[in-house]
Amino acid sequence: MTVDTLSITNLTVPEFSAAMTSGKTFRLADYRGKNLVLYFYPKDNTPGCTAESMNFRDLASEFAENNTEIVGVSRDSLRSHEGFKSKLGLSFELISDPDETLCQMFNVMKMKNMYGKQVRGVERSTFLIDVNGKLVKEWRGLKVPGHVDDVLGLLKTLA
Repeated sequence: MTVDTLSITNLTVPEFSAAMTSGKTFRLADYRGKNLVLYFYPKDNTPGCTAESMNFRDLASEFAENNTEIVGVSRDSLRSHEGFKSKLGLSFELISDPDETLCQMFNVMKMKNMYGKQVRGVERSTFLIDVNGKLVKEWRGLKVPGHVDDVLGLLKTLA
């Protein structure tokens, strides 16, 4: 399978596992029967990533009411994730993807302009995977304000 095939909605997302906070291992199969919001963000403790994570945190109970788990993904270490999670009081887990395996699978690595220089980094993206493991919707290159509300709004229409 090529990375680009994940751009097709209703595609079953291939099984994967990854290290995540709280000493747990993420396995996609463990989320069957629930919707899953997988959000990729550039870096712990940066303004946009902090705001986005806090928005997911603040609406986590509404996502749970709609049979949905939230999991964040970045290239930061588990140690960095644990501090970020604790500092923000996040109720959900964060996946560490330092070798960019998931970033490549979901095709979120992009060239970006930062202070006039081209740098390779994570494009802020969110993927909604349904109870059967199918990709329902993807948001790429998104802006933080209003995004979490958009995801929740779509989720409520699926019920």
